[in-house]
Amino acid sequence: MKKKTAEYSDKRLGKLKVIPDFLPPPNKLVLKEENVKVTLTLSKSSVDFFKYQAKTYHTQYQKMIKTLLDQYAHRFQ
Repeated sequence: MKKKTAEYSDKRLGKLKVIPDFLPPPNKLVLKEENVKVTLTLSKSSVDFFKYQAKTYHTQYQKMIKTLLDQYAHRFQ
């Protein structure tokens, strides 16, 4: 199968519309919430599940568990 290539021309594009910047600035992307270390006992099957998923998505399983708990708490606040 032949790969398609982009075709460029000097034709007018038509009426263009400027879209306002909707992305937050970098300083709004930094989490400012205080973290608290806790000791938590989880079932082996739960930890194995998160370790497997973390490996699949190239992240840390602790971060996945933290994010899950944060989203759960935010949803039910």
